[in-house]
Amino acid sequence: MNVPTRKKEITPSDILSPADYAKRRPAMRAEVVAKKKNRRLEVGPFATFYFECYETMLQQVQEMLHIEKGGEAQIADELSAYNPLIPQGNELIATVMFEIDDPVRRTRVLSRLGGIENTMFIKVGEEKIMGAAEPDQDRTTAEGKASSVQFVHFPFTHDQIAAFRKAGATVIVGMDHENYAHMAVLPEAVRQELAADFD
Repeated sequence: MNVPTRKKEITPSDILSPADYAKRRPAMRAEVVAKKKNRRLEVGPFATFYFECYETMLQQVQEMLHIEKGGEAQIADELSAYNPLIPQGNELIATVMFEIDDPVRRTRVLSRLGGIENTMFIKVGEEKIMGAAEPDQDRTTAEGKASSVQFVHFPFTHDQIAAFRKAGATVIVGMDHENYAHMAVLPEAVRQELAADFD
């Protein structure tokens, strides 16, 4: 049975008109919320990995256009910002958010997490796949303060993809930072959902 390949790029023709999106927005948002349920993983007390795909990024683009109302001129900017976060068949891509409500505590914690974007990993069996931060901008300031939002690519080899796809495979997501060394096991439902990101 041939499995349809996932889309890997949003094009202008994929974008609904403002009027069409306004009509379909509640249903589309509900669909993406349901999809995201099996694309997230909490790691440690503050960090959540949100694994992105075509559908989550298309929704993000539509929302930005809906909110900012920049019209045709805005579309190219949004596509250049969000297309790089769609997996290309040999990787997983996560938006990693450090979610701390108290602004004073948030500043204190993030000031100790400089470079954390270089310590994120996915472990499949004995294979450890290190993340690579999206190179759009520095995610750690010169003073050593980490951004509360990180965009990280995890490039897989053919064999690592095969291991990830095995039913019941143990997959661990974590960070090795000296001030934030935490790991979490990927639930089977999440592993199954993310396995479809690979060609």
